[in-house]
Amino acid sequence: MNAMPPLQKQRKLSLKERYAHLTRGLGWETTYQPMDKVFPYISYEGIKIHDWDAWEDPFRLTMDAYWKYQAEKERKLYAVIESFAQNNGHLNVTDARYINALKLFLTGVSPLEYSAHRGYAHVGRHFVGAGPRIACQMQAIDELRHAQTQIHTMSHYNKFFDGLHDARHMHDRVWYLSVPKSFFEDACSAGPFEFLTAISFSFEYVLTNLLFVPFMSGAAYNGDMATVTFGFSAQSDEARHMTLGLEIIKFMLEQDEGNVPIVQKWIDKWFWRGYRLLGLVSMMMDYMLPKRIMSWAEAWEMYFEQAGDALFEDLSRYGIRKPKYHEVASKEKHRLSHEVWSIFYNYTHAAAFHTWLPSEEEMKWLSAKYPDTFDKHYRPRFKCWSEMQAEGKRFYNPTLPQLCVTCQIPMGFTEPDDPTTICFRSTEYKGERFHFCSDGCKDIFCDEPEKYVQSWLPVHQIYQGNCGGAEVKDVLAWYHLNFGVDNFDYEGSPDQKLWDEWQAQKASNAV
Repeated sequence: MNAMPPLQKQRKLSLKERYAHLTRGLGWETTYQPMDKVFPYISYEGIKIHDWDAWEDPFRLTMDAYWKYQAEKERKLYAVIESFAQNNGHLNVTDARYINALKLFLTGVSPLEYSAHRGYAHVGRHFVGAGPRIACQMQAIDELRHAQTQIHTMSHYNKFFDGLHDARHMHDRVWYLSVPKSFFEDACSAGPFEFLTAISFSFEYVLTNLLFVPFMSGAAYNGDMATVTFGFSAQSDEARHMTLGLEIIKFMLEQDEGNVPIVQKWIDKWFWRGYRLLGLVSMMMDYMLPKRIMSWAEAWEMYFEQAGDALFEDLSRYGIRKPKYHEVASKEKHRLSHEVWSIFYNYTHAAAFHTWLPSEEEMKWLSAKYPDTFDKHYRPRFKCWSEMQAEGKRFYNPTLPQLCVTCQIPMGFTEPDDPTTICFRSTEYKGERFHFCSDGCKDIFCDEPEKYVQSWLPVHQIYQGNCGGAEVKDVLAWYHLNFGVDNFDYEGSPDQKLWDEWQAQKASNAV
């Protein structure tokens, strides 16, 4: 009997070949249904793609490698979370005021991770090319993992502090959370290319450092090592997301010169929408952290003005300029956080976290960081409110504010060149008048009025009786807020009382 020939050892595939087999090798042309019916959203935005294979993923990450890396990160993260809980890590934060930043993050940011998960799963289904489909699939899993790990990390604080008990419900109902919610619903209701421009480029690439770095650095400065760890766990994912954002923009611009004006319009829109959303972050950085890392103005200069100049200089060869109204955002960097914090101080009785007036030491810091604006415009305001509070007349705004139809933030922002005058814009559409906080928000509305006339504005809904009732307590019950516990000032709150008891006990044990 003849001997079997020896088996030839198969050549090991290169990373590039392996990536091609596990992405483009899985794609095919449909036969029993035309491609335009299988992928109906590819053409209606006006974007022209001539060669889907031109899409390049610099990471060339395949699904088997993805699971391996993520599993290792999960093991390390949950070990830290378990250690944090066992060692009562919540007692090591600088001050219980810091927990209010976590309340804002859990109700305003973590649900956006889940919305991003759904958005990427949806648009990944509607891309013809296998490369972007795989990239979107991985990012969809990333975003789901981020939502889960953030909730698991911060759930420890829910055992001891108020206001962390029903973040998902609050995100869908609480008035100020309509700002981040409407941002993502706007993106998810757009086409697939606009969604990627909105989230992958404008938010993940251009603005994500202004969200991610302040929150994670603030956690580190204030002793919250569990939150720092989930930040590190997501860091490599964010690097891939930023790369995907830049790749999608260059891919569209290189495919057809007719794509340039469409992409520019989207960059203008989503820069402004993202910037308005980050007003919440500016407030957190300058007012909510007991130990501050940097001011909002410094962060804006570092992460947008410097990094943005380099980015848009690179994109200028495609015909892309810096976003419209970027100069307005830079003018507002010296007053944005003060205006947003003032809005929340007005309406803290209807918020899911506590507010307070800055101490004299904190106002010295604000004065040093904002020498041209704070002492002139905002210190007198805080001094007046402090005197009223000392007389037992703590200022609350008893009326509901007018909202911007586009960004849904109360009309508290000032004119770009006059910080003493509220910025107010309006337009008429089909016999109705609509109001805006800025030229940027008005432009966005006027470009797609049929979309934004459908905005679910919390103040309008409350007045129409759609939010639990006519009284503040009825609305807060509909929000699932515990009246007198989750809201009002930090001073005298259950959180402060509990924290003071812990600190007294710690001092007693040390003696």
